[in-house]
Amino acid sequence: MQLRITNTKHLRIMKDFNYYAPTEVVFGKESEEQVAHLIKKYDGHRVLVHYGGQSAKRSGLLDKICRLLDEGGVFHTELGGVVPNPRLSLVHKGIQLCKEQQIDFILAVGGGSVIDSAKAIAYGVCYEGDVWDFYMRKAEAKACLPVASVLTIPAAGSEMSEASVITNEDGDIKLGYSNNISRPKFAIMNPERTYTLPPYQTAAGVTDMMMHTMERYFTHDGDMDLTTAIAEAVLRTMKDNIFYVLRNPEDYRFRAQIMWGGSVAHNGLTGCGIHDDWATHQLEHELSGMFDVTHGAGLAAIWPSWARYVYKEDVSRFVRFAVNVMDVPNDFADPEGTALRGIEAMERFYHAIGMPINIHELIGREITDDEIKEMVRKCSRNYSSTCGCFKVLQAEDMEKIYQMAK
Repeated sequence: MQLRITNTKHLRIMKDFNYYAPTEVVFGKESEEQVAHLIKKYDGHRVLVHYGGQSAKRSGLLDKICRLLDEGGVFHTELGGVVPNPRLSLVHKGIQLCKEQQIDFILAVGGGSVIDSAKAIAYGVCYEGDVWDFYMRKAEAKACLPVASVLTIPAAGSEMSEASVITNEDGDIKLGYSNNISRPKFAIMNPERTYTLPPYQTAAGVTDMMMHTMERYFTHDGDMDLTTAIAEAVLRTMKDNIFYVLRNPEDYRFRAQIMWGGSVAHNGLTGCGIHDDWATHQLEHELSGMFDVTHGAGLAAIWPSWARYVYKEDVSRFVRFAVNVMDVPNDFADPEGTALRGIEAMERFYHAIGMPINIHELIGREITDDEIKEMVRKCSRNYSSTCGCFKVLQAEDMEKIYQMAK
């Protein structure tokens, strides 16, 4: 067995931090039975039940939630129709409905897209302008309705995070907004509710939660060993457990590891004391905004090219990832070779779980140079903004990464 690497090149002193994770997690079998009690505990009286497509109805979960609310004496109305890469038009519809029905609490029944849409509605109800102002950085949210979730798709980690990502159909612009006031009051997590997830969706979800961890892991901060060790544990656990789940979708033990892993990956714990990156996410947002692809699959298509473009900024960090996460033997005489073999091992992992490793595999055709230039324009906010921290990416860097990922 290899010795794990426990230190890397120290370039910065540990970042001061506040860790804030106020969401109450109710985890386990039949945990949704507590939904009415929890809503009343957090002063909810008139509830919008927000959900996605027909799966929530077919599974019987939506009917069960509504029945439990009725039995608990909690008024509720429903709004479905959330799709992957949730749309601003439905958010506007939800805001209007909440105002008409005097809604004071939003319950998301679904995955990250539903929770993100619920957060956007919650902001908009308490704001006189257009909620899109927050995502465009034209305003800062001062209030929002309380939000909670009954999680059915572990991936985005939105059930415990402050983040929300919305797509504006006018221009296919996908933007995120983060504010602690939107952190959900509670998250109900029953791993049994994930048994019917298709393999592709399960794999894309694990890719997303691993990337949430990796966006924080690839940092120049070498002083926060505990945070780094927690991140490595999350990555190894997700990497190993996905294969058990793909073989046996109804294995409660491994479904539970993945469900909890999605929350830990994005509740801030793996970012304590470090400067995080998020370049891969920002680059991918333009892919899913333009082509409406699955977010996790888009991340897999971009990350290998980002990694090869930036790894020389701190080879030792990529060596640590290769050895401690991907089980690559450490060639002490060739650190760059070890780092690159770690990236290659990640590509093999993506293929093994059915994920793409480039844009051609993602969208099924060659992306054009004009499409790349348009994504660069949007990602750089008309060439006025950078992204990333591990390596700060200018517009020309973004274009090179997209070209590498073709």
